[in-house]
Amino acid sequence: MRFKSLLQFFVLSGLVALPSLALANQNAVSDRPLAVVGFGDSLMSGFQLPIQDSFTAQLEKALKDKGVNVTITNAGVAGETTTDGVSRLDWSVPEGTDLVILEFGANDALRGIDPAISEKNLSDILEKLKQRNVQVILAGMLAPPNMGNDYAEKFNAIFPRLAKKYDVPLYPFFLDGVATVKSLQLEDGEHPNTEGVAKMVEGFLPLMEKTISQRTASQ
Repeated sequence: MRFKSLLQFFVLSGLVALPSLALANQNAVSDRPLAVVGFGDSLMSGFQLPIQDSFTAQLEKALKDKGVNVTITNAGVAGETTTDGVSRLDWSVPEGTDLVILEFGANDALRGIDPAISEKNLSDILEKLKQRNVQVILAGMLAPPNMGNDYAEKFNAIFPRLAKKYDVPLYPFFLDGVATVKSLQLEDGEHPNTEGVAKMVEGFLPLMEKTISQRTASQ
């Protein structure tokens, strides 16, 4: 039997899943939902928003609408820096977590924390999660313009460098499409409103889908 005919036989027999079905069937072997944790600061927690409007809640709904069996826990705490993230990693990301969306750095930049410290903290988090065999998507951040070019150059380079070092997917800027749009922000001009979060989810979703699909394929 030729290879093409053999492959068609397996597909029709249900022995080989087509790539387009991989995402929807990501937990075909088990009924346990994919356990995801959104680990970060106020941008993750949903500052001043109803729980159902937070990034984690909107992302979970978007994935479930696509047939993905997933639960996304919100482990975002407003005002936290990368140092705070290191200190609470173990209890914020419990055993059994499959994937972490790692989002820290905005408060480091706003406070002018030495980028070398921020990078070391994020590296420590990534190293610990790697040791625990927890997959990570790194959400990048950009320094605000008022911090100056020198600071921004050092700070902005942290995220692509760590993504390459630890071989994890990178979403370059968590606030992409929202940071400079007043209609998508709260009155403070720093945090997204409900529509802003929806915009963030829309941008983040393709990377999330791709990561889940690749995870399924590797398993």
